[in-house]
Parts: sequence; C-alpha cells; structure tokens
Amino acid sequence: MSVQNVNQERLLKVLLAPQISEKATFVAEKNEQVIFRVASDATKPEIKAAVELLFKVSVKSVQVSNVKGKQKRFGRFVGRRSDWKKAYVSLVPGQEINFAAGEQG
Repeated sequence: MSVQNVNQERLLKVLLAPQISEKATFVAEKNEQVIFRVASDATKPEIKAAVELLFKVSVKSVQVSNVKGKQKRFGRFVGRRSDWKKAYVSLVPGQEINFAAGEQG
C-alpha cells in the first residue's frame, strides 16, 4: 500500500504525538525505533505511510500495541482514562527522526 492509495488528510490525523519516556528513549537507541501515540483505528499500513509522508524517512516495519486506560480516583469519584494505541516504528538503518530540530531558542 503506497502513500497515493491512502487519503492524505487521513494520514495527517493518524499520528497524534511522539511518545517521549525513559522506555521510549531506551528502545529508540537500542533498536532504532521511534514510538508514536496513534489514532485508535489506525492500521499498520496507514502508520507507515504517515511517518514516511511527514518525516521523509523510509520505514522498515511497524508494531502496534493497545494501551489500556488506568483507573483514577478524584476524591470519592472513580473515573477511567481512555484506551489508546501505541506504534513502534522501525526505521531503515542509518535514518533517524529528530524531534528537537525545529525547537531552537
């Protein structure tokens, strides 16, 4: 499935945010992977196409995991955070995505 087959507007809504955490940094250094928070209904081909379109890199593979929302209490009220989806994007060796490139000051 190439970028032309998928609606470009849809691709812009697939990636929500990069997942920046200690675990994500460790995985990025060890496996040359980048972790993204993605739309709950996103598919692997859509995620691959979106990353290639937005960051101009070539993607080797995509792994996806569903993250269950946690139970949280506020006083006597119990609530639940919503479930979300996480994508581990493996890049072709020698390529990287630098998120801090645009933030200088």
